[in-house]
Amino acid sequence: MTWSAKTAIKLCTRNTANKEDETMENPSIMSHVSLGTNDYAKAKAFYTAVLATIGAGIVMEHDDAAAFGKKFPEFWVQAPFDGKPAATANGVHFGFWASSKQEVHEFYDAALKHGATGEGEPSPRKEYGEPYYGCFLRDLDGHKIEAAFWDMEMEAGLNSQ
Repeated sequence: MTWSAKTAIKLCTRNTANKEDETMENPSIMSHVSLGTNDYAKAKAFYTAVLATIGAGIVMEHDDAAAFGKKFPEFWVQAPFDGKPAATANGVHFGFWASSKQEVHEFYDAALKHGATGEGEPSPRKEYGEPYYGCFLRDLDGHKIEAAFWDMEMEAGLNSQ
């Protein structure tokens, strides 16, 4: 894992109760991502339930489009603007930060409860690094999604050895 990825993890998992964090500039390099759906109402309900497990919710909404985030509209779910059916892309997935292993499990369970298909139960994946813990699913439209937790305490212990 590179220094910049570690920094992003620390910034994304920082306690937002700190007044300094309230005025902090968005640390993400992305403005947002948009995900097309063939059933906006079902996708909105799905992501409302699933993303609530990691502390995210709808922060902005337009006709047939909802933006999810904690502070910023980072993840949009919407009907395609061109009116054509939404499609998935091979090799693309959307990863969400969880603040604990428990949140990874809650994300996975909520997604399954609301119609997702499991593609990797919550577990460590040492190929991503010892401190990684995550899960993979397919949403209602077949898009691949992930919830991941990076155990900073474990990483500190590994680095001190």
